[in-house]
Amino acid sequence: MRFAGNVIWFVLGGWYIALLWLLGAALFALSIVGIPLTIAALQMASLSAWPFGREVVHVRELDGRGVSATTAVTGTIGFIVNVIWALTFGWVLFLAYLVAGLLCCLTLIGIPFGLQAFKLAGISFWPVGRRVVTSELATLAREQAAKAKFASYRGATT
Repeated sequence: MRFAGNVIWFVLGGWYIALLWLLGAALFALSIVGIPLTIAALQMASLSAWPFGREVVHVRELDGRGVSATTAVTGTIGFIVNVIWALTFGWVLFLAYLVAGLLCCLTLIGIPFGLQAFKLAGISFWPVGRRVVTSELATLAREQAAKAKFASYRGATT
């Protein structure tokens, strides 16, 4: 089912929005400051072209300790770079996904595609510090992060 959803999504315009991500990646690759955006935009372009069966998780959810090796990219620098992205390509991608989602939701069979577009719209503003993973890995990472947080509330260590 994922394969069929991905093929339909790609044919009906997923490739087009992925090109916007690639354009942003190419422009930000020209500067050293834009390298974190380039990496994030390339991952999001892949997700935009083939979204079903994959999800986006924050890097802290993937690291069992809650601290990532890329803390600098998710900290203050990540915040600044994400603001730059939101002001340049983020709002364009948000509008593209919003229009795509609304068009998809006009038909009953298009509703799952519309919901996917709305999910991608939210991600389009803040891509740095997130990773594209399989749905199974995302579920496992979120469960592990929830267990660690619960243990910290109880005062236990994991």
